[in-house]
Amino acid sequence: MNNILIIVNVVVLLLLMFGLFMMQKKHVSFSKRVFTGLGLGLVFGFLIHLIYGGTHEVTTQSINWFNIVGGGYVKLLQMVVMPLVFISIVGAFTKLKLTKNIGKISFLVIAILLGTTAVSAAIGIGSALGFGLDGIKLTAGDAENARNELLKEKVAGVETMTLPQQIVELIPGNPFLDLTGARPTSTIAVVIFAAFIGVAYLGVKRKEPEKAEFFAKIIDTLYSIVMRVVTLILRLTPYGILAIITKVAAVSDYDAIVKLGKFVVASYVALILMFIVHLLLITFAKLSPVNYVKKGMPTLTFAFTSRSSAGTLPMTIKTQTKDFGVSEGVANFAGSFGLSIGQNGCAGIYPAMLAVMVAPSAGIDPTSISFIITLIIVVAISSFGVAGVGGGATFAALIVLSVLNLPVAIVGLLISVEPLIDMGRTALNVSGSMTAGVLTSKATGEFDSEVYKQPNVAEA
Repeated sequence: MNNILIIVNVVVLLLLMFGLFMMQKKHVSFSKRVFTGLGLGLVFGFLIHLIYGGTHEVTTQSINWFNIVGGGYVKLLQMVVMPLVFISIVGAFTKLKLTKNIGKISFLVIAILLGTTAVSAAIGIGSALGFGLDGIKLTAGDAENARNELLKEKVAGVETMTLPQQIVELIPGNPFLDLTGARPTSTIAVVIFAAFIGVAYLGVKRKEPEKAEFFAKIIDTLYSIVMRVVTLILRLTPYGILAIITKVAAVSDYDAIVKLGKFVVASYVALILMFIVHLLLITFAKLSPVNYVKKGMPTLTFAFTSRSSAGTLPMTIKTQTKDFGVSEGVANFAGSFGLSIGQNGCAGIYPAMLAVMVAPSAGIDPTSISFIITLIIVVAISSFGVAGVGGGATFAALIVLSVLNLPVAIVGLLISVEPLIDMGRTALNVSGSMTAGVLTSKATGEFDSEVYKQPNVAEA
C-alpha cells in the first residue's frame, strides 16, 4: 500500500512540473514561474506532512524520489560554480575590464561585505537582547546530544585557528584541489589563482602579443560555453524550487519550531532588518530599492529554498549582470568573495545572537558596551572563510564562541530549527553579495543604470 501512495506522490509532483512547463510554453515570465513553483511546493509539501507526518515511510521515500529533481538541480548548479568563477575572473583580465580598477574593486567588495557583517552582528545582538533570548533555558534531547558530540570534534580544530591562519587558508596551495571545491575557502582560492593567471596574461601580452591573443580567444570561447551551460541549468529553476520547497514543507519539525518559536521569530526579525539595511544602501546609491527586490527575488527565493550560497552563485552573477547592470568582473568578484567572506546571515547575525544567549552562563553581562563592541569586532574578523554551503553558520558560530571563551553546546541545541533559520540566513548572504556588487560597480563607474531601470527580470 505504501508503494502505491509513494507512486501517487511522485505522479502529483510530475503533474505540477508539467504545469510549470506549460507556463513556460505560454511565455509566462521567469519570476512568476519561480513563485508559482514555490507556492505549489509549499502546499504540496504541507499536505504530505499533514497526511503522513514528517517521518513516515511514505514521506521519506517520496522525498527520496523528489530529490532527483531538487537535489539534482542543486548539484548541477554546484557543478558549474568553480568553472564559472575561474573562467569569469580570467576573462575579466583578457577583456581588459578590471585591469585599471582591480585593486579598488577588491577593496570595496571586501570592505562592504565586512562592514555589512559588522552591522548585521549589531542587529543580531539587538534582536537577541530585545526578545530576551536565554540559552540556559534550552534543553537537550537525543538529537541535540548527538550533535554536540560531533561539534566537540570541530571545536578542537577551530579553537586553535588564529586570524593569520585563517588568512593563510584563503591562499591556494593546490589550485587543482580547490577547483574541486574541497575546502570551505576553495572559492576564494580559485579567485586568487585566476587573478594570478590574469596578471600573468597581461605580462605576456606586453612581451608576446600573438600568444596572448591566442590565449584570450581560448578563454573567450570557454567563457561562452560555460555561460551557455549556466543558462541551460538556470532554466530548470522553477522545477528545482518546486521539489526543494516540497521537501522542506513535508519534513519540517513543526513541534520543534513552535517550541523554539521565540528564537525563530527573533532570528527572522534580525534577518529582515538587515535586508532593509541592504535596501537603504541601494537607496543611498540613488537606485530604486523596488527594482532591487523585484529583480533579485527569484535568486533570493532559490537561495532561501536551497540553503546554499555556493549553489546560488550562477544565479547571483546572472542577476547582477543581466538584471542590475553590474559589470561581469565586479559581479564575479562580489559573488565569489561573498561565498567565504562577510556572510551577513551565517557569519554575522547567527553567531552574534548565540553569543548573547550564552554570555550569562559564562558570567558575562551581554548588555555591557565592552562585550558588544568586542563581539562585533570578533564576528567581522571571523567571517573570513565561512563555507557557502549548509553548515557554514555552525562553523562561524563555533569560531566566535571559541574566541570569546563561551560554551559552544548551544549550537547543537538549535538543531531542530536550524534548517528553517538557515533558509533566511542564506537568502541574506546572497543579498549581501549582490548589494556589494551593485555598490562597487556604481562606485567604480562600471554600472549600467539603464539595465537596472528595466522593470522585468531577464530570461535565463
